[in-house]
Amino acid sequence: MNFSADRAARKWPCDWHATGRLPVLVILALAGVLTCAASMEASAKVPLPRSRPADAPAAVEPEGGPADHEPPTQAPAEVKPPELSACRKALTEDIAIAPSIPSIKGLGGCGGEDLVRLEAIVLSPTQRVAVKPAAILRCAMAAAVADWVRTDMAPLAAKLGTTITELDNFDSFECRGRNRVRGAKLSEHGLANALDVRGMTFANGNTLSLTDRTASREIREKVLASVCTRFTTVLGPSSDWYHEDHIHLDLAQRRNGYKLCQWGVYDPLPAIAPLLPAERPEEAPPRPTADEKAASGKPPETAPEAGPEDYDGKPAAPAKPRGKLSRRSAQ
Repeated sequence: MNFSADRAARKWPCDWHATGRLPVLVILALAGVLTCAASMEASAKVPLPRSRPADAPAAVEPEGGPADHEPPTQAPAEVKPPELSACRKALTEDIAIAPSIPSIKGLGGCGGEDLVRLEAIVLSPTQRVAVKPAAILRCAMAAAVADWVRTDMAPLAAKLGTTITELDNFDSFECRGRNRVRGAKLSEHGLANALDVRGMTFANGNTLSLTDRTASREIREKVLASVCTRFTTVLGPSSDWYHEDHIHLDLAQRRNGYKLCQWGVYDPLPAIAPLLPAERPEEAPPRPTADEKAASGKPPETAPEAGPEDYDGKPAAPAKPRGKLSRRSAQ
């Protein structure tokens, strides 16, 4: 192998072999490697601290904790659900489908607590009475309605050979005065303590309107007896003209347990009004006019004075002499 300085100069463009200087980059790289090696060797010679003795007392931090540590955060307190009332515990899904709803607090004391939405009344695992539309009531009122339907109305329907499927809810909770009169005393509807019922629907397709004169009087009287026993207020036809087409039920509390039951069970209206006079027979002579009566000179006919016997067909008993009224009878 031939080697010469001229050939070496052609292979290496720099003249380091002539000047004896390495390239600058190579020198810097070698310096870095040497520095790193020196630092590693120095760190290997630094002694490590001895381990803490087992019998040494535990370190105590200053009060308030380390300055660079954040204060410990408290875990959020668990929110306990409100305690259920005795009514809410008793009104289970075996009796009625009535989920609880939040309390309502309106103006003028309107609203209430322990409220439910009465959606259906359970008669058996396979039979329910739907409340349409669902009624917003206090739990006690909802329980009273459910007990009324289950205990009184379901057996009444069974005697008719059918079952109840729907309860027609005309009105339940509504923040208003009595009879919707502005400025009147707050209605029991405003306290979610009343229900207006128009009627019921049976499984055979028949309906019972509680204020229908053509409905069976016997059935309506049985419904009247049952609601007046269970509820403290019952208003229907004959109470006022606000309740001619539905029955109002509530559990208003009054002094001495006083109850109000005003529902007139009317008979069907006659096909022909009894107060209309009978038609005049065609063969009857014509009646004289007033001018004819005046020309004849006869005094006008007047009805004879009615006596006591004209009302019942019996002679009247002799009147007893009246004395002075006592203080007690006059009051």
